[in-house]
Amino acid sequence: MIDLDAVQSLRTVAREGSVSAAAAALGFTPSAVSQQIKRLERETGLALLERVGRGVALTDAGTQLVVGSTAILADLERLRADLHAAAPDDGTVAGELRIAAFSTVVRGLFGSVLVDLARAHPGLRVLLRESEPWETVALVASGQRDLGIVHQWGGVTLAIPDHVVVTPLFTDVADVIVHRGHPLASRSVLRPADLAQEQWVATFDTSICRQWLRRLFDGVRNAPRVVYESMEFDNHLELVRTGAVIALVPRLGRGDLGPDLVAIPTAEPASTRDIVAVHRRSQADSPAVRAALGALLAHSAP
Repeated sequence: MIDLDAVQSLRTVAREGSVSAAAAALGFTPSAVSQQIKRLERETGLALLERVGRGVALTDAGTQLVVGSTAILADLERLRADLHAAAPDDGTVAGELRIAAFSTVVRGLFGSVLVDLARAHPGLRVLLRESEPWETVALVASGQRDLGIVHQWGGVTLAIPDHVVVTPLFTDVADVIVHRGHPLASRSVLRPADLAQEQWVATFDTSICRQWLRRLFDGVRNAPRVVYESMEFDNHLELVRTGAVIALVPRLGRGDLGPDLVAIPTAEPASTRDIVAVHRRSQADSPAVRAALGALLAHSAP
């Protein structure tokens, strides 16, 4: 009998491109993933992976197994959800819920959500992993996470597979943060032209936040001038306190700016991002997913 857990590991190796990357995504050791793949190869009597450069790729048999298992795994997931849904409706939700979310929503929202879930459903074990939106969608789509929280900035599109359902939560606003002694600190609103000559601290070039910052300057040459990079907005604020740079920082999860920093909104269209939850369509009836969505929506209400 084919080990479906090992099939999930094979699917992850195919997506991540290496055993070590797959192990990191799954929370296993590389040795454990390798053993699962070897066991799967013994069960099938076929080679499922082949080395390509420093990584690995699926053989023809491996590709056939991954493609063919998609519908089977989806059916099993729907069956699991149906079994939970058919259980006595006493309001009890138990089991394990795997969530992936980006850093600022973890800091700004999830503390309260997790407390509410633990109080309402003490039998529910929540596993939370921090990841960027693109990775979160991939983790949910591939079955490695049950629920994901992602953000979508303006015109920066986030590809959502057809079998993944999107639930809008709320809209977050980002402001330009400057030192109180900065010449722009007295402005009530800022436009791209006002900021073209400024030096910035921003997230990494591959992040959605950085892409949106670039979109803000469409039509403005040589802007933004990013001189510092960090994925943590708290680091951005500390660097702005030096007076050397400015930053575009979302309000979600943003602490008190203190007396030395000023937040100024951008001109219309404002710098906003939509915060949404994603889950696989096959888990629409999962009590754990419904409970988590309910808690998220309750804390997202104005």
